[in-house]
Amino acid sequence: MIAIGSDHGGYKLKEEIKRYLEENGIAYQDYGTYDEERTDYPIYGKKVAEAVSKKEADGGILICRSGCGMVVVANKFKGVRAATAYNEIAAKLGKADDDINVITIGADYVTVNEAINVVRNWIGAEFKGGRYEERLKLIEEIENENMK
Repeated sequence: MIAIGSDHGGYKLKEEIKRYLEENGIAYQDYGTYDEERTDYPIYGKKVAEAVSKKEADGGILICRSGCGMVVVANKFKGVRAATAYNEIAAKLGKADDDINVITIGADYVTVNEAINVVRNWIGAEFKGGRYEERLKLIEEIENENMK
């Protein structure tokens, strides 16, 4: 199951991504926001990242105007490896090399089709393991030292 959330600036794009997920039989849970009324992105970044951190979701998608605020929030949670992707290559390699489990998208900088390609490539990518697994262990050590 994919956790998905946005602030008001990412709401319209979130709805388009949800449509893509539905059309492709990909289970998701919408953590808000549910309209375009002004709100604060950390509320929704926290909800989605918390679901991924607690393993209530297999991954997360967060959308705000730039993608940057959401990535900051998401990376505050243990076990979350979030990255902002503006194209399908970044999304695919983020998952393949770094096992990115939360992807953030900047609604102001991508078209609907580009965003869907980001999501499609991120979901479709497989983590390579091997030497990349060793790097994730180093990241986990850093996380354990700094997130008590």
